[in-house]
Amino acid sequence: MEQKFIPFALPDIGEEEIEEVVKSLRSGWVTTGPKTREFEQKFAEYIGAGVEAIAVNSATAGLHLALEACGINYGDEVIVPTLTFTATAEIVRYLGADPVFVDCDPTTLCIDVGQIESKITAKTKAIIPVHMAGLPCDMEAILAIAKRHNLRVIEDAAHTCPSKINNVYIGQHDSDAIVYSFYATKTITTGEGGMIVTNKPEIAKRCKVMRLHGMNRDAFDRYTSTKPAWFYEIVAPGYKYNLTDIASSLGVCQLAKADRFQARRQKMAERYLAELADLPIVLPPQIKNQETDLHSWHLFCCQIVSTKVNRDQFIQKMSEAGIGTSVHFIPLHTQPYWKEHYSLTNDQFPHASNYYQNAVSLPLYTKMSDAEQTLVIAVIRQILA
Repeated sequence: MEQKFIPFALPDIGEEEIEEVVKSLRSGWVTTGPKTREFEQKFAEYIGAGVEAIAVNSATAGLHLALEACGINYGDEVIVPTLTFTATAEIVRYLGADPVFVDCDPTTLCIDVGQIESKITAKTKAIIPVHMAGLPCDMEAILAIAKRHNLRVIEDAAHTCPSKINNVYIGQHDSDAIVYSFYATKTITTGEGGMIVTNKPEIAKRCKVMRLHGMNRDAFDRYTSTKPAWFYEIVAPGYKYNLTDIASSLGVCQLAKADRFQARRQKMAERYLAELADLPIVLPPQIKNQETDLHSWHLFCCQIVSTKVNRDQFIQKMSEAGIGTSVHFIPLHTQPYWKEHYSLTNDQFPHASNYYQNAVSLPLYTKMSDAEQTLVIAVIRQILA
């Protein structure tokens, strides 16, 4: 019998999610309504620390809204890592501002905190740290820098549901906003979707207005009122970034499984770490303290350092064996738009450039069986041993 292809990632959708989606379809509320309100409330409770949560249709939208709410404007500068997906930087350009790229830390792969201050100018207004693969950045150090220079901090937490550092969950730090992703490959999913978390009432208020056309009343309030409530005002030129109740139905169920999903991912990651340790492969950075830190293990990012095969050959051989892999990320300083627009070179980002040459992400998802992981490990050993 032909071996079933093992993909790089696969969402873990159960009957509960299907039933909740059907309920939303039958309720008549398929756009933003009561289920989205429920998802926001439960997500805020899950993060804790009295935060407010605002559901949006993608993490990209959430980052855009958060930057806009922080007053980022034309000609401003925002510090971002080069080792991230393009969304982290592109939202800066949406507002006419300029991203200023920083190399990664060679150990953690997160933004190199030691380089941030050297990039700050009179135009710098914010920092967007990315919690790479689910490993938390050093938020205490980043927030201390931001405080010294009066900068805003918007955390790109697309990979971190849940993660924590020094017994503080990502989402609880005193950043201006923290933005999560619920894309299909993420630790929990709504298909497409995201969440802004903040403890700043003025930011929450602005994001709510701007996510739906700059309207001072949302459709749910107007259409469920028992009294005439047709009137609304446009107070700003907003966007169309709201999350639907269909998507939120998935989110409510997925959120209830978030801790179980993380435990499964961690168990799988620990197995990879143990069974691949003797191979010519640089394994992912790990948390420093098992008692106080938590890694979401959204990604398992390695580096191939074999003399038998290079990274591209490894990926090809894995594909031929019926196993999906990926690369996280192609650094932004190598991408045509960013490279040409800001005259970026590999020499400016040696750590990210060196990492990328050998980088590969192994399949890691909660629906992967132990037998499938055994096969993945066996194929890796066959290629590299």
